[in-house]
Amino acid sequence: MDKNKIMLVTGADGFIGSHLTEMLLNEGYKVRALSQYNSFNNWGWLEGINHPNLEVVTGDVRDPHYCKHISRDVDTIFHLAALIAIPYSYIAPDSYVDTNVKGTLNICQAAKENGVRRVLVTSTSEVYGTAQYVPIDEKHPKQPQSPYSATKIGADAMAMSFYNAFELPVVIVRPFNTYGPRQSARAIIPTIITQIANGATEIKLGDLTPTRDFNFVKDTCRGFIQLADCDEAIGQEVNVCSNYEISMRDTLNLIADIMGKEVNFVEDTQRLRPKNSEVFRLWGDNTKIKGLTGFEPEYDIRRGLEETIKWFTCEDNLKKYKSNIYNV
Repeated sequence: MDKNKIMLVTGADGFIGSHLTEMLLNEGYKVRALSQYNSFNNWGWLEGINHPNLEVVTGDVRDPHYCKHISRDVDTIFHLAALIAIPYSYIAPDSYVDTNVKGTLNICQAAKENGVRRVLVTSTSEVYGTAQYVPIDEKHPKQPQSPYSATKIGADAMAMSFYNAFELPVVIVRPFNTYGPRQSARAIIPTIITQIANGATEIKLGDLTPTRDFNFVKDTCRGFIQLADCDEAIGQEVNVCSNYEISMRDTLNLIADIMGKEVNFVEDTQRLRPKNSEVFRLWGDNTKIKGLTGFEPEYDIRRGLEETIKWFTCEDNLKKYKSNIYNV
């Protein structure tokens, strides 16, 4: 990547996007950070990030004309803007098509017209569904077990069509379950931490039997940046994962141990996915990204959780979360 040119991060106001924006700035890049337009002029997690190389713009990837406008004079696009909450996709699937599929189309079309050097499209391990074999490599079948995962499968396919039809330099970056500071309370790790931090001894959760391949957010962001500079990754789908799985129950117990609390699990039925929609096992194979870039996770699960807990238990951060309400 050319540090004299602009890196565009869509979804920069979100969890992973804000961390990626910070990492790019810290490494000397100029960043144009897209925050979703709102009349409050609130920049989400970009609030408080001040840097001379940061340009915050507000808009929406659902508008093709706006996508073309913000991708001018851009070296690399990190496309993270998406609707990601699985439960909400059950009740508002059309919104997911508009943002995830059409938004990706708009970014790819804009990149093609503006001659962008590289486009990194953010996928998700949810496209694999529950594992047919482990560890899950990039050849694993796609299984649309929720409207969310279906739209991400569609977005990935749309991006790859631009590579095949127009030679757009696309990389499909497929993070497994990223966690860390700033993550939404809809995810299990912030849900557990915020409930314990607010004094709960009975922790309300859904099914604790599924396993996940958790990845600390800084590792995920390093994966993005390394792939952005890897020519061999163009036209490829690449997992970013730890090659390690842990159950939801063991995750709960590990967090409680780090926080020094004894807690009990209470099943909250509203947090359960429909039977055929639950992804019961995710364990990613990171052989491909290691071979392409030399990527190695720097954070094991305990170290990553310790940093995450430290951030969430800071009073100024904790008060931003409504731990007593189920966040769809």
